[in-house]
Amino acid sequence: MNFVILSPLEQFEILPLFSLSFFNFKLFIVTNQLMFSLVTPLLVLFVFLFLLKATNNSVYIIPSRVQTSLEYLYNLNLNLTLTNIKDSKNYLFFPVIIILFIFVVMSNLIGLIPFSFTITSHFIITLLISLSIFMGINILAIRKHGLKLFALFLPSGTSIVLGFLLVPIEIISYIFKPLSLATRLFCNMMAGHTLLKVIAGFVWSIMTVSSSFFFIHYLPFFFLLPLFCLEFFVALIQAFVFSLLICIYINDAINLH
Repeated sequence: MNFVILSPLEQFEILPLFSLSFFNFKLFIVTNQLMFSLVTPLLVLFVFLFLLKATNNSVYIIPSRVQTSLEYLYNLNLNLTLTNIKDSKNYLFFPVIIILFIFVVMSNLIGLIPFSFTITSHFIITLLISLSIFMGINILAIRKHGLKLFALFLPSGTSIVLGFLLVPIEIISYIFKPLSLATRLFCNMMAGHTLLKVIAGFVWSIMTVSSSFFFIHYLPFFFLLPLFCLEFFVALIQAFVFSLLICIYINDAINLH
């Protein structure tokens, strides 16, 4: 059980599980990061199939608890989309927003399971998601506005002299939007999981010191429980914030705000 008191950052280490080689040349390597990246969407699909089976593929006037949860999840993302994207066809973005929200939530929550792996605690994963969505937003904006897209970098009513100062700042801030989006999710997940590992290692260290200190471990243990609950809600909130910012970016690209 010495794994508990090892480095708190060891839980984020990418480890190879197995590889496919050809004459000592590794053609394909499966890591724990890749495995959980594939398991997460499959788990999302399994959960939804299970929930649909639990409701017998029916919708009741007086909903069950499962149906109420599904309706709340649906309405949450629908209101998030319709409220923040000011466009007559904003409902077309709803499938993207709800799938993104569920994927990020599931990725965050899987990381709370002992001996699992948090893919959203790795900057390369969050950056890949952010860049993919951001590239799609820019393609959408270019198709709709063309060269008028550059008006996004020059606020209306700005003088020519002030424009030379604001335009570079706006361009830099626009380029760094996906970077800040990815950093926010990555830092929150990594910091929370690291803190949980530190407290858990501290509890285990006290338990293994001697029999006289065994009952003292309950003090930090009771602190660990609310900390775990806090990290659970942080995982939900960060997924909500991530989807909210995506909606805001889409709205800015459509309306050139």
